[in-house]
Amino acid sequence: MNRFIVLSEKKWHEEVFFNLKKEFSEAKWIHICKKEDFNYENLLSINPVKIFIPHWSYIIPSEIYDNFDCIVFHMTDLPYGRGGSPLQNLIVRGHKSTKISALKVQKGIDTGDIYIKDDLSLIGTAQDIFKRSSDVVYVMIEKIIKNNIIPIPQVGEVVEFKRRKPEESNLEFLESLENVFDYIRMLDADGYPNAFLETEFLKFEFFNAELDNKQKSIEAHVRISKK
Repeated sequence: MNRFIVLSEKKWHEEVFFNLKKEFSEAKWIHICKKEDFNYENLLSINPVKIFIPHWSYIIPSEIYDNFDCIVFHMTDLPYGRGGSPLQNLIVRGHKSTKISALKVQKGIDTGDIYIKDDLSLIGTAQDIFKRSSDVVYVMIEKIIKNNIIPIPQVGEVVEFKRRKPEESNLEFLESLENVFDYIRMLDADGYPNAFLETEFLKFEFFNAELDNKQKSIEAHVRISKK
C-alpha cells in the first residue's frame, strides 16, 4: 500500500488531507502538523511515497529531503518570488493574481525543480486567499499523483523576497486608501499579526476591512490594547 504524508501546521489544510484520503482511499494517508512528529526516524517507519507540504514554517533537514520525495507549494510563479512572506510581498507589489508552484524540496530556498503550477487569485483577505489556495493545492496534488508528473528545472529570472517582519505592518506612513486596505487584508488571517497603528500608550489592530471607493473611505474592525 502506498503511503502519502500531508505536512502543514495550518488548520485550513485539514480539509485538503481529508479530501485526498477520500479520493485516494486505496492509499494510506498521514497528516503531520507538529514539528516534533516530522523527523527522520518517524518518516523511516512510515516510508511515504511522497510528502506533500502545503505550508511549513520550519527548515526541512537535508537527511529528509535527500531520502524522501518532498513537494512544497509556494505562492509565486517561481523563480519569481523565492523566499518568505510570498502573499504579503505579492500584494505590496500590486499583484492581483499569482501562481502556486509545486516544487521539489532541495538545497537552497525555493530553488527546486517544478512539478506543476496553477493559477491563484489574490482578491480578498489573507484568510480568503489561503482557503482558495487550499482548493488549488488539492487539485495539484491530484494531478501529480494521477499523472506521475516528473519535475523540471526552474526557468526565468530569479527574484527573491525577504520575509516580512511584524513592524513592517505599521500603517503610519501609508498615504493612499488602497495601500491601507491592502495592508489590512493581506494580514487578516489566523496566526498572522494584524496591520496596526500605535500611540504612546495604545496599539490599534485592524481587520475585516472594506474599501468604499465612492465614499473614499475604509470601514474596518479594530482591536485596541495597551502596549
